[in-house]
Amino acid sequence: MQRIYFDNAATTSLDPEVLEIMMPYLTEKFGNPSSIYSYGRESRMAIETARKSVAKILNAHPAEIFFTSGGTESSNTAINAAIKDLGCKHIITSPLEHHATLHCTDYLHSKDEIKLSHVKVLPNGHIDMEDLEKLVSESEEKCLVTLMHANNEIGNILDINAVGNLCKKYNAIFHSDTVQTVGHFPFDLRNTPVHFITGASHKFHGPKGVGILYINENVKINPYIHGGSQERNMRAGTENVYGIAGFAKALELATANHEKDSAYIKSLKLYMKEQLEKNIKGISFNGDTLGKSLYTVLSVSFPKSEKSEMILFNLDINNICASGGSACTSGVEQGSHVIRTITNNPNLITVRFSFSKHNTKKEVDLVVEKLKDFI
Repeated sequence: MQRIYFDNAATTSLDPEVLEIMMPYLTEKFGNPSSIYSYGRESRMAIETARKSVAKILNAHPAEIFFTSGGTESSNTAINAAIKDLGCKHIITSPLEHHATLHCTDYLHSKDEIKLSHVKVLPNGHIDMEDLEKLVSESEEKCLVTLMHANNEIGNILDINAVGNLCKKYNAIFHSDTVQTVGHFPFDLRNTPVHFITGASHKFHGPKGVGILYINENVKINPYIHGGSQERNMRAGTENVYGIAGFAKALELATANHEKDSAYIKSLKLYMKEQLEKNIKGISFNGDTLGKSLYTVLSVSFPKSEKSEMILFNLDINNICASGGSACTSGVEQGSHVIRTITNNPNLITVRFSFSKHNTKKEVDLVVEKLKDFI
């Protein structure tokens, strides 16, 4: 049986057009972008062209876009800068964040003696905005609010403008992990009240190991990685030229085809939800599945039984790729911190199915048939 890949929130396949753009920088155009001769200049040119392209698509200024190794580095840079450079002494985050944020904020809390608060989460997986306002307004220290734009496990989407305006009102710094939304939704950063956002190209058919950090032009921070003067003195280290070219191309393609692709992918998600409800008793869905949610992610809970406990293993031996809760914790017994926070029901087995433009209804039918067999 051919492989069915339903784990696109973990990573996506590289688009052939993106590979084509990258190839010259992997072969003949190998100059170091910091070199002054023509070979170096053509690499430098590629980076600056990519920066302009990304900035234009996100409606930001090119000077606000910094290329990094991915979402984790971008989030760590922003969170550390808020504490070390911007005077934040109190971090407000949520228990649903990606580990790139949670582990970083926990570390800073343990080392830098800053205050750390976790905002309450509603049963549907959304942030309790009243509790957030209470935490920010009552804080005696300057706050960093770090909340993800869309959750990678259950798909819930944050009202980024509402949170940004709240932060503005109380003079807080706002960082949003937008790894699941850059390349999947249109952004208008000039009109979004946010100080930092992040992106990773492998979430939208670009290469792995390259991301962006948007730093609002009114924010001045020091580098997180020290060394050379690359990225306008903000990130030392020879640039990942082919990755950066690939990031820009992947974002360009994702944006050009957004309406068509998002409508198609959403139809697959809804179709799978319907088919599962029709064919399997006692299942439930996590998060705000039909409301403010990623069109790419469907988080399903199956009633626990001897059969369903083996569900991921059985999917795998049938060449079906999906993840238990979150890809970043797959294979680890403790399960998902996100699912634990919102349901905390030990009698449910959770599987995340996430889709891309390459998936089909036929694949959904095959997976639902297999799930019926297992359960």
